Amino acid sequence: MKITLKSRSASETKRIGKKIGSFLSDGDVVALSGELGSGKTTLVKGIAKGLGLKDENEVTSPTFTLVHEYDAREKIYHMDWYRLNEISAADQAFLEEYFESGGVCLVEWADRAKRLLPRRRLSIHLQHSAKGTRTMKLDSSYPGHDWMRGFK
Repeated sequence: MKITLKSRSASETKRIGKKIGSFLSDGDVVALSGELGSGKTTLVKGIAKGLGLKDENEVTSPTFTLVHEYDAREKIYHMDWYRLNEISAADQAFLEEYFESGGVCLVEWADRAKRLLPRRRLSIHLQHSAKGTRTMKLDSSYPGHDWMRGFK
């Protein structure tokens, strides 16, 4: 299932993220892509709130640490693959452990290593549109999951 959403502000992007987060559960993976400044981390803040994280200010881009963990309704693993140029076998095993460990994985710059992503995921591509508007293209890679029921 594919849908396109528009956001006109950071707070609207967070509201959309919160709605998405409210549908996520243990084992889900969200792969985010888009140019620098397109709103990936802002959307992650909203998703984390939807998963029950009390303070969205805990969410920061893990650009230099690769993974941040947050405790919420489900454990949140927030990854940022911006700095990945190549993936060693050890890195691949490390990242795959997160996908299999339960919790919810939120991956920024997921397009940097698509081959590592599980097939079963929600992909979200963000891009700048006219006058500060952001477009979000959501694509659920498998049928039967209700991630996007609230957006129909």
